[in-house]
Amino acid sequence: MAELISKEAIAHVAAVTDAPHIRSEIDRSFELPAGVYAATVALYLGFIGVMALAFMDPGLVLPMAIFALFIVAAFGTPMLWARMNPAKQQRALSYGMLRNRGIQTGTGPLAGGAAMVQVLILPALIFLWGIAIAVISAVVR
Repeated sequence: MAELISKEAIAHVAAVTDAPHIRSEIDRSFELPAGVYAATVALYLGFIGVMALAFMDPGLVLPMAIFALFIVAAFGTPMLWARMNPAKQQRALSYGMLRNRGIQTGTGPLAGGAAMVQVLILPALIFLWGIAIAVISAVVR
């Protein structure tokens, strides 16, 4: 059952505090080393390269170039976004710091090796899938 409580009764019990501290600096780096991003881009571009080599056709030059351009843009734009504020205090972790300290994720702390596996597993599987498709195509032809 609802009960009406007066403002005076609430003010008597409530503790008034200052507004919570709001971060003025935004970390846009995701704390991962640049090498992890470079490996991700290399694996995606490697997949495009494997597909281009496996299915060489003059009609596929433009689509493959567009796919490669999309991959570069998908990783290049966030890189530029992270570098927008050169006076920022936070930097991406080095590889050694990632391995030693790990990172904080939305679900809790994560060891550096586990974070790298989570980031690189999908691109690696896509690259291996491309190799498997190329091998199957070569065997069937």
